[in-house]
Amino acid sequence: MPDIIQLLPDAIANQIAAGEVVQRPASVIKELMENAVDAGAKQVQVIIKEAGKSLIQVIDDGKGMSETDARMSFERHATSKIRSADDLFAIRTFGFRGEALASIAAVAQVEMKTRQANAELGLLLVIEGSEVKKQEPVQCSYGTSIAVKNLFYNVPARRNFLKSNPVEMRHIMDEFQRVALAYPEVSFSLYQNDLETYKINAGKLSHRIVGLFGKNYQEQLVSCKEDTDHIQIHGYIGKPEFAKKTRGEQFFFVNNRFIKSSYLHHAVSGAYEGLLQSEQHPFYVLFINIDPKHIDINVHPTKTEIKFDDERTVYAIIRATVKQALGTHNVVPAIDFSLDVNFHQARTDHAPSPKDQQQAERSYMKFSSAAFSKNESAKGWEQLFDQPRRHEVDQPDRSDNEVLTFSSAANQLPDLSTSSDLVTVGQAIFQFQQRYIVAQVKQGMMFIDQQAAHERILYEKYLNSLQNKSGASQQSLFPQAVTLNKGDFELLMDLEPELKAMGFLISDFGKDTVLVNGVPADVSITNEKALLEGLIEQYKHHKNELSIDKKENLARSIAKRSGTKSGVKLGTEEMSTIMAQLFACKNPNYGLSGSKTFFILTLDKVESFFNK
Repeated sequence: MPDIIQLLPDAIANQIAAGEVVQRPASVIKELMENAVDAGAKQVQVIIKEAGKSLIQVIDDGKGMSETDARMSFERHATSKIRSADDLFAIRTFGFRGEALASIAAVAQVEMKTRQANAELGLLLVIEGSEVKKQEPVQCSYGTSIAVKNLFYNVPARRNFLKSNPVEMRHIMDEFQRVALAYPEVSFSLYQNDLETYKINAGKLSHRIVGLFGKNYQEQLVSCKEDTDHIQIHGYIGKPEFAKKTRGEQFFFVNNRFIKSSYLHHAVSGAYEGLLQSEQHPFYVLFINIDPKHIDINVHPTKTEIKFDDERTVYAIIRATVKQALGTHNVVPAIDFSLDVNFHQARTDHAPSPKDQQQAERSYMKFSSAAFSKNESAKGWEQLFDQPRRHEVDQPDRSDNEVLTFSSAANQLPDLSTSSDLVTVGQAIFQFQQRYIVAQVKQGMMFIDQQAAHERILYEKYLNSLQNKSGASQQSLFPQAVTLNKGDFELLMDLEPELKAMGFLISDFGKDTVLVNGVPADVSITNEKALLEGLIEQYKHHKNELSIDKKENLARSIAKRSGTKSGVKLGTEEMSTIMAQLFACKNPNYGLSGSKTFFILTLDKVESFFNK
């Protein structure tokens, strides 16, 4: 029987290695930027075209390479960092595995120019699919320039799995921000399709944070520092009132290497105990310096996960450090619930503030509009209050958890243009605790959660607008300019067609700024900036927590942002309209969070309380 085991050719082995190291254009950005920093660069320039699919170029002013080193850098397992096994436990630099350039060259067309400061000429090296096509002297600036063209050109299946340009660009932004945060003493610039996206000068860490995320971060930064014999911690944390529902602005760096650790994140979140609402995440950029012998960084191909030999001690020190920083800077839990991703009011027995009441009055102006009073789909369900549905049978022992389903035939019943049509003589409708709408029905008393019900109404309306591209828009008399951070701006541009279908009129105003010319016709929120920023935040929250498509996510997000909240006082007509609109929905039984929108307290249940 012939032998069947053989060594893989180098080209195929490199492509297999590339599957671990080079997952998308952002992976290339990460590796090349880290190599530039390791080379001692003071200025790093990144050039991107078509979200890295056609070109990724990183230019640095580092020490450059000799001809031999340049050739060796593209060989597998070639590194300048490791000489013995003991060196694995003393690593403080990035690229030590020696597979990055070899993997990149296996799936792309690579052109490298490099020159050392004391050399008259540099070297040009062209490699395609691991094969050297050209090697010759060239005149160039000192340092190294690596251009990666047509990523995955020889692996079409991998290229087909790449996402849209805005999605890939957001991943590139993430990697760029991580390296730029790790080295504030290095200048970084990023150009996308010949347009300048970032140009950040060397400076302090606080300046780097503001340069990357925007000027509004100046007011939320709290300095954080602690030195112990075991580890040293420094960086910045965010004030509690600026916390968000979505993750993404939490950064841990161990010996200047970005890592992901849910365990350490829990330590930071624990320090904010009592200062944050449920499921909110604070902003932080924390650097941990520790002796490399106490950590293992070679546990994941992307090196974003590490192991500590004493995790509990690290956890305790981080938590204590953050807690001390919050106390030292007198950070009081001044929670503004309008900053919550859902604008969800605190459920207490206290009346809302005058500011909340004014906002509620504005939000319900739309219910008196002709569009609502003449809505054909809302016609009719007052008969639900007069007699049971024909397919329902009275059940004295009906469970409170039973779901009631109403036939779509209600859409063909008489018009509900006024509140008198909804509640007939002898029946009552009122608001309970400014959270529930209570109405007398044939079976007993119906309780409706006003927030869940209104969110369900708006969700189905906006989803229909997205599917039919029929959203009406109300134009702003004075268009408002909204400046976003780089990632949110890219996300918004990706969502622009869907937002237009819902009724938003948005145009690119340059420099990560959009001009809001109009919002959906039935949205009465006058602060377009807060609405748009909240919509983006809600969209990212749903994207992280739910597996739903873009249209459903957007419909949920705008419904959450613009829906009526608990704690808002409603008039009789407003309550009647909500009830009419709810039972005209396709699924009136449940809200967006899965909770019931209403239940009926039957007469038999009430009588059982009196032992009759």
